[in-house]
Amino acid sequence: MARLFHVPLSPFCRKVRLSLAEKKIEVELVEERYWEKDPDFLRRNPAGKVPVLKLDGKMMSESTPICEYIEETRPEPALMPKDPDGRLEVRRLVTWFDDKFHAEVTSKLLYERVNKKVTKQGYPDSTNVKAGAKAIKFHLDYMAWLLDHRRWLAGDVMTLADFAAAAHLSSLDYISDVDWNRAPVVKDWYAKIKSRPAFRSILADQVSGFPPPAHYADLDF
Repeated sequence: MARLFHVPLSPFCRKVRLSLAEKKIEVELVEERYWEKDPDFLRRNPAGKVPVLKLDGKMMSESTPICEYIEETRPEPALMPKDPDGRLEVRRLVTWFDDKFHAEVTSKLLYERVNKKVTKQGYPDSTNVKAGAKAIKFHLDYMAWLLDHRRWLAGDVMTLADFAAAAHLSSLDYISDVDWNRAPVVKDWYAKIKSRPAFRSILADQVSGFPPPAHYADLDF
């Protein structure tokens, strides 16, 4: 069985979990307190980051290479288009969410509100929180623009780009930091992807000291 060393609200771990679940790959989840720098974990990934996936006798790190390995070794159901232009757009959007969205939104909201408390690094920085709350509006508007022109974020079919976006937004939704009323088309997209069987284990996540909002696991939120 595969084994994933993860943190429940990490969007990078969630992206890998969604890929594994969509491919129906059975996995053992091992919660890893990476900030404690356990020597055994550092041997698995000297960078000291999650996710780390053990699969096919290999120890893998970095969420996007992991997801692309899963895609190349388990191509069905496909999460990447067959044509080069389609794959380029998926990769562009995965990078958008894992780099730009993460830097401007996730790190400013989730990390300030949750990670600092969990890792005992102090209190939220209100300047960062305000910046994240402002930036997410731009990103929701951009997603709305994409979804006004496409059925899914990268085109006519669901791809890894949708999982990357949903991983970040679901983590933020856990702490009620997404104004779904701002972009109804984004809310509809999220309800659609949230209802997939691959999402079930994520919706069951619980973080000590941070109970999820009432709507979090509601498929008709």
